[in-house]
Amino acid sequence: MRIVRDLSELETQIAAASREAELAFGRPACFIERYVEHARHVETQCLADNHGNVAVVSTRDCTLQRRQQKLVEEAPAPFLTVQQNTRLVEASVAILSAVNYRGAATCEFLLTPQGEIFFLEVNTRIQVEHPVSEEVTKIDLILEMFRIAEGERIDLERPQVSGHSIEFRINAEDPWEDFRPTPGLVDRLDLPLGPGIRLDFGYSSGDTVPPFYDSLIGKVIVTGADRQQAIVRSRRALAEFAIRGIKSTAPFHQAILASPEFAARSPEDFTIHTRWIDSEIGRLAGLVPQRKQTSVASDDSQPEMVASAGEVEIEATEPSYRVGIKAPLSGMVIELLVGEGDSVSQGDIVAIMEAMKMEQPVVADHSGVVSKINVATGGFVEMDADILGLN
Repeated sequence: MRIVRDLSELETQIAAASREAELAFGRPACFIERYVEHARHVETQCLADNHGNVAVVSTRDCTLQRRQQKLVEEAPAPFLTVQQNTRLVEASVAILSAVNYRGAATCEFLLTPQGEIFFLEVNTRIQVEHPVSEEVTKIDLILEMFRIAEGERIDLERPQVSGHSIEFRINAEDPWEDFRPTPGLVDRLDLPLGPGIRLDFGYSSGDTVPPFYDSLIGKVIVTGADRQQAIVRSRRALAEFAIRGIKSTAPFHQAILASPEFAARSPEDFTIHTRWIDSEIGRLAGLVPQRKQTSVASDDSQPEMVASAGEVEIEATEPSYRVGIKAPLSGMVIELLVGEGDSVSQGDIVAIMEAMKMEQPVVADHSGVVSKINVATGGFVEMDADILGLN
C-alpha cells in the first residue's frame, strides 16, 4: 500500500507498489482505492463449515501499524459500541455466506472517528494475530480448521469472550531507523515468563534471521482479566524480553505501552489510528524505558563485506573512489537509478533495495560523480557494503 496525495506521485508510487506485489505474490496487479485518514483497523475472526454455518469467534483491533503492516493486535476490539459490534458481526456473516466460504477467515474493516465502517478485505487463511482470539475464547482455531476440513459442523452458539489479550510482533527491525530490517545472528534470546504470557517464536539463541523473508521473529501474547491488567502484564513481559545480536521492535512496544493514548480507559482518550505510529514516532522514542535492548555484534570485529552481483562475487579491495554510498540494510538491489559518470547530489536516491518484503531507498550522503558501481540489479549486498563509489 502506498498513499498518493498528489497526482504527480501516482506513476512512481504505482511502479513501487507493483514491484512489491510481484516480489511478494508473483503478481504486479494493484488496486486504487479511497484512503481513509485516522481510522481504526478492526476485524472479525470467523469460521465457516461445509454445512452453510458461519460463526464469528471474536473481534480484534489491529490499528497499530507501520507501512500498513500490523505490529500490535488485541482482542476483543476495545471501545466498540454495541451497534458497531453488531454491524461487524452481521456484515462478516453475510460476506462469507455470499461466497459460500469454508474454513477460517478474517473479515477486515476500517472504523472512522465518525463511526463509519468500511469493508477492506477477507483474509482467506489463519492470520498472525489469531492467538489473541484463541486466548479470550479458549477456542483452538487450528483444530477447528481440521474439524471443518473433515466435514464436521461448527458450534453455532456465539463464543463467550472472557478477558483481554494483546499480541506484540517481535520483528527484526530497527524502529528508530524507519523500521529498517535488521537480519543477522541472534546471539541470545531471553523470553519472558509468568501468568497470562504465551510465546509463539520461530527463532532461538544461535539462529540466523535471513534477509529473504518476512521480518517476524516471534510473538509475545499477553492476556489478563481485562484490558488494564493485560497492559500491566505486557509492560512486565516486554521489560523482561531481551535480544542480543540484532535489533528488534521490542523497545518500541515498550514505548507504545507507556503512551497514554494506547493505555486509555475511555473511547474519548483512545485516539489510536492507522497512521498514529508514523505521526508519533519521534515522541515515542522518548518514552522508551532506560533499560534498552542490547543490539551489538557478538564481538568487536568487523565482518568482511562481500557483495554479490548475480553469480559474480566481488571481494572487498582498496576502493578506487573517494567515498562509497553504502547499503542501509542487507538485501537485494531491485533498481539502480544512476550509472557510472552520472552526477549525484547529497540526498538523491541512487538505488532501491528490498529485504523482508519491504522496499528501502538508498540515499546518497555525499555529492559527486559516480565512478564505480559494485552491484547489478538483482544482486544481493550486505549492510554497509559499498553499492557505488563517488569521486
